[in-house]
Amino acid sequence: MTKDYECFYCFADTFRKLIENGNLTLTEKKEFTIFFAQLAVNKHEYSSVEFAIELHRKFKQLSGIEDIYLTEKKLSNQKANELAIKWLPEIQKSENKFDLVLRLAIAGNIMDYGAPTNRDIEKTIDYVLKSDFAIDHSKNLQNDIKYAKQILYLGDNAGEIVFDKLFIQEINHLNLYFAVRGFPIINDVTEKDATDLELDTIAKIISNGYDAPSTNLEKCSKEFLEIWNNSDLIISKGQGNLEGLLNIKNKNIYFLLMVKCDVIARHLGVKKGDFVVYNNLI
Repeated sequence: MTKDYECFYCFADTFRKLIENGNLTLTEKKEFTIFFAQLAVNKHEYSSVEFAIELHRKFKQLSGIEDIYLTEKKLSNQKANELAIKWLPEIQKSENKFDLVLRLAIAGNIMDYGAPTNRDIEKTIDYVLKSDFAIDHSKNLQNDIKYAKQILYLGDNAGEIVFDKLFIQEINHLNLYFAVRGFPIINDVTEKDATDLELDTIAKIISNGYDAPSTNLEKCSKEFLEIWNNSDLIISKGQGNLEGLLNIKNKNIYFLLMVKCDVIARHLGVKKGDFVVYNNLI
């Protein structure tokens, strides 16, 4: 997990916007700001994922809102659905459907309210279709999918999961689990988000049992860990999941994401804005 001072400024910007747009009283805004500052000073050893958890729990407590980004998630799903419908004819006539839906799935990773991105999905799709992957292990991934007995697909954001659905349909695996967050956090996908988009018709939905915007194996449920341990292929979507699993060396894990910050770019040896399909043991 990343522990970098630059992450502080990202969180500061995110929660400044939440405070400005939220329903907190002036007293509650001051209480949250003090909490933020104290957390930064006293818990500076926190990873970025743990820092996010504490801040969102506090904001939920003060606002009384369990799913803070519910409106944004619905709008993201609606926008992504409209685009996916437009892309279906292109997918059907494509000579390399796997590459196209893989790129669409990675482009969907821009729909992230926890990162300082412009979230313009249409421009991102256009960009990723014209770009080389900065790290490209996609052929290895495609080959491993053929021989996998069980696949675990780690979901990331609402909206993005519409494009994940296209990719999962192309994978067409009979024993594929789609993992969601245990509780609402940022605009990350929950079980309700997944079932609303009917992902349960093409995959088995499993909660990781935890409210992190990531995958932290030390905190995930026993049920999730059993599926993790029994999966011979794990597809990890998004930067948040990467942050939680960054130091795990496992030949079965492929990370699919758009790199959204300089901290992760340095870890991977790429540039901010790059797209990667990455296995850290290849």
